Amino acid sequence: MKFLDLAKVYIRSGGGGAGAVSFRREKFIEFGGPDGGDGGNGGSVWAEAVDGLNTLIDFRYQQHFFARSGQPGMGRQRTGASGDDIVLRVPVGTEILDEDMETVIADMTQVGQRVLLAQGGNGGWGNLRFKTSTNQAPRRANPGQEGIERTIWLRLKLIADVGLLGLPNAGKSTFLAACSNARPKIADYPFTTLHPNLGVVGVDEVEFVVADIPGLIGGAHEGKGLGDLFLGHVERCAVLLHLVDGTSATIAEDYQTIITELEMYGDDLADKPRLTALNKIDALDDEERAMARAELEEAAGGPVMMMSGVTREGLTDVLRALRGRIDHDRLRHKVAAEDDDAPWQP
Repeated sequence: MKFLDLAKVYIRSGGGGAGAVSFRREKFIEFGGPDGGDGGNGGSVWAEAVDGLNTLIDFRYQQHFFARSGQPGMGRQRTGASGDDIVLRVPVGTEILDEDMETVIADMTQVGQRVLLAQGGNGGWGNLRFKTSTNQAPRRANPGQEGIERTIWLRLKLIADVGLLGLPNAGKSTFLAACSNARPKIADYPFTTLHPNLGVVGVDEVEFVVADIPGLIGGAHEGKGLGDLFLGHVERCAVLLHLVDGTSATIAEDYQTIITELEMYGDDLADKPRLTALNKIDALDDEERAMARAELEEAAGGPVMMMSGVTREGLTDVLRALRGRIDHDRLRHKVAAEDDDAPWQP
């Protein structure tokens, strides 16, 4: 399934049906009177956050969602049928923006959350509604209320516990593949991930979700490379893991490049809890490790962890450190295995 985190959608609610002008005229019925029914209500357009989705790819193939209008009223006091509602099923973490891409209509952060995007029009009144003691034969009815037509944007921000940051080829995909069942593309030649990948990581009977964000480069906030298109996915992360390539000749500059992009992006990303790790130490000897670590600690102004996604050296220590910085209510505890001595049950 392809990943898509931004989609433009056109929606329109249904218009209300017109009221009917009708009179009851039957043999032997002296005072029939007006009996025009009301028009039906138009269908509304809703958005609902559902479980099991992590992309907006469905909205690439269908961008128009038009609810049906209500049917007009009829004689014999019959009300027209209302139009059916339309529900846009979106992944949890989807932001719904107005056409200007700045006004937030709704933020879908919980499974089952529903938001009304366009209210269906009310059906018009039939002439039966206008009957009074002084006007017993009204010949007027209301037209139905028109539906609402609007353009909205859907922007997905993945809800993950840990977000991976780093330059291209810093080893983020290798790290994700080493600690989870995710299988992002990994190769022995330079390239960058083109879309985020999610993986569920387990350590010490606890699971949490890690998001591999495509690598940033200097000037990403100005649109260079893939730009900062995917930084929105780390806004909801509890902690960030900043991986730095230990084999690089410019370790301090590589670290500062990512920090600068976080600060330029804004939204307090630079202030999020962050863990810095020196990756690819399997390619370094003891002396090179010490020099690289000292250089990175001086640039980061704090402690730095050492790890290798290929040999898994230091991987468990990094995962435990991440677990300690994730809020307790976001952790998912594994179900304990049943006792083998327990009696069998169907």
